[in-house]
Amino acid sequence: MKKKNLFNLCIFGVGYVGLPLSLEFSKKYKVIAYDKDEKRISSLRLGKDSNGDLEPRERRYLKKNKNLVFTSKINDIKNCNVYIITVPTPISKKKEPDLRNIIDATKKVATFIKKKDLVIYESTVFPGTTENICVPIIEKKKKFKLNKDFIVGYSPERLSPGDNNHGLKKVIKVTSGSNLRASNIVNKLYKSIIRKGTFKTSSIRIAEAAKVIENTQRDINIAFINELVYIFDKLNLNTHEVLKAASTKWNFVNFQPGLVGGHCIAVDPYYLNYISEKKKYFPKLIKPARLINDKMSLFVSQKIKKELKKRLLFTSSANILILGFAYKENSSDTRNSPIYKIYKLLKSKNRNIDIIDPLVNSEQVLKEFKLKINKNIKRKYDCIILAVPHKKIINNFSKYSNLLKSDKSFIFDIKYSLERSNQNRIFL
Repeated sequence: MKKKNLFNLCIFGVGYVGLPLSLEFSKKYKVIAYDKDEKRISSLRLGKDSNGDLEPRERRYLKKNKNLVFTSKINDIKNCNVYIITVPTPISKKKEPDLRNIIDATKKVATFIKKKDLVIYESTVFPGTTENICVPIIEKKKKFKLNKDFIVGYSPERLSPGDNNHGLKKVIKVTSGSNLRASNIVNKLYKSIIRKGTFKTSSIRIAEAAKVIENTQRDINIAFINELVYIFDKLNLNTHEVLKAASTKWNFVNFQPGLVGGHCIAVDPYYLNYISEKKKYFPKLIKPARLINDKMSLFVSQKIKKELKKRLLFTSSANILILGFAYKENSSDTRNSPIYKIYKLLKSKNRNIDIIDPLVNSEQVLKEFKLKINKNIKRKYDCIILAVPHKKIINNFSKYSNLLKSDKSFIFDIKYSLERSNQNRIFL
């Protein structure tokens, strides 16, 4: 590893984070991209990304790139000297950190690492996870000693699925290492592919903490705006008009109300809350904010039911169309989709609810949520819920608005995405 460009990388986990990393690193180094999902690996070998986040030139690059090897065979990673772990770190049913993926990945990597190898973690964790949970697994399995036999780094992912303006190369990368040498190597490695540059922290725990508070801050800010929705609904005020007026002040931060899902904002606060409570400090802001945002699906569902009743449309046979199922616009990511909660709250034995989303993987949604994503719609609807304003939906919205059944039928615009002049439009 002392020689220039003598990095032989393994990207462990080839999802929303691992795939862009594999592509960029393979432009400079040999990369083995490992994922246990055989179907995904087979698809990537053909230049196909089921997540739909790659541009056409990137898909072509997948097929012809000789520096990048996709594999689902764990033994193929044995000759690497840098292992970058990018597996998901979700939460359990008890709303606590679920570290099974990162622990399993560490155990597998520990089987193959050699002396002087480097292991880097990108998964979101609470401060102390890398050194207190992951490192001991490697030390015990290999009888190695950290910073003597191997080194470790942490460089948190900062990707936002579907957001091409903030891709891997366009966002500053936070880096860290288990000692000065590790810190320098990790920083040099990422600096070689990140156009925007890097920010080297003094410790792994600092980098872990920085990552977990980034999304916790957003969650708290959104929670405040969502609480305003609750308040202004009682006062019969239009929240969006209030926010528009308030935003004319130079120092007003213009957050918008809405549903919070995905793999970061809806998850990371629980990681910070967990480690805080372990240290006997019980946060007064983090958990309540998370609960406010978690209840937005219920609030939206109640608003829709109220409007259906008002228009005498709230029957067991009502037809409802939901536009969008991903957790955010212009993304195929359905993890922790708040739209699923709305579906469950509105669904009755006979009520017909169809879902359209041009971006999500319909097979994946069927497998994970037991829901069918419709492609050909033939019926008319009492209510159309504009849940996720993908550009592909907004740009062709006239064909959906023509599906309203009668003069009583309406569009429920969750994110205030349509022009106010749009007839039969209801919003938060």
